[in-house]
Amino acid sequence: MITKKTIVRWLGIMILLSMILTACQPAATPVVEQEQPTEPVVEPTKPPEPTKPPEPTATPEPAIGSAEHPIKVLFVPSVDTTEIISGGELLAQVLNEATGLTFEVSVPTSYAATLEEMCASPTDTIGFIPGLGYVLANQLCGVDVGAKSVRFGLDWYAAMVVVQRDSDIQSLEELNGKKWAYPDAGSTSGYMYPLYMYQVAGVTPGETIEAGSHDAAMRAVYNGEVDFGTAFFSPANIDGQSVGDAALENPDIPEDLIESCANTAEDKTVMCGNFEPRDARRNLRKEAPDVMQKLRVLAVTPKIPNDTLSFSPEFPEDIREKILAALFDFAANDPEGFAQAFLAYSWTSINPATDAEYDPIRLAVEAAGVSLEDIK
Repeated sequence: MITKKTIVRWLGIMILLSMILTACQPAATPVVEQEQPTEPVVEPTKPPEPTKPPEPTATPEPAIGSAEHPIKVLFVPSVDTTEIISGGELLAQVLNEATGLTFEVSVPTSYAATLEEMCASPTDTIGFIPGLGYVLANQLCGVDVGAKSVRFGLDWYAAMVVVQRDSDIQSLEELNGKKWAYPDAGSTSGYMYPLYMYQVAGVTPGETIEAGSHDAAMRAVYNGEVDFGTAFFSPANIDGQSVGDAALENPDIPEDLIESCANTAEDKTVMCGNFEPRDARRNLRKEAPDVMQKLRVLAVTPKIPNDTLSFSPEFPEDIREKILAALFDFAANDPEGFAQAFLAYSWTSINPATDAEYDPIRLAVEAAGVSLEDIK
């Protein structure tokens, strides 16, 4: 007889066997998702970069002083332009032979135009310019002085006031309200220094005439078109030697020699006995042989440093030294040729110069308030 106890035992055995069988089964293999093959990513093809044309090769600038790039030589129009050009061409030829450099001579239309051209062409320009012009150009763009002229042994000059010899005017104070002819507002001796002298003396001229040159200012006085005129003054020679500083005290022809004044052969100069006037009046000797009898020096200013040879602000130093050396050699070894080249300006030689020598002109410029705009 199967008892309840027996059934329970068998059930336990069966459960135990079932557990044993389950533990012996192999573990189920997990299902792995297969990755789908990925399509390769194809980058879009870029069009090829356009080929740049090669950079053009820059053409080198012609060397300064070559035939393709001549050095500019500027002169101010203080006297007859034809005479200036003639002497300038002679100078250019001499410098070319001495240095191998090429030069191009010109005379701009005014003092101001000359200074502006030197600033506008900073690497290749030299200028033969007066002291006032140099001071203004130095202030404007750094033009630099290299040398100063010598006239008959002196490297200074002055300004003079001239009236007709029979004029009633006997002093500067009597110029108040009188008609004045001057060469050019850029002229140191013809305008700047006289203007400063008038201010110191309390003189205010009346009508003013810009005559265009020293010769023209003297001509205006000679013809009675104005009461007085101003121009450059250089000391006279006595027996061929400059009177130097003594001319500042006695600037005119000695009274007893005035009537003897006459032109020499071929009008080369004018002589009053052994006294040779060297001021601007003598420039009229050909057209007016009696100019010394007709015009009188009323007054002169203190010394003014002579005209300059100046260089544009970026002029090459090596070329500058070569030109200066050639000029000094020309003056020393061929004084007659040098004087001929500078006949228009009466240069007889040349001396070295420094910027500081022109400080007196700077002071006059400041006192008179003159600028480049004024001389235009």
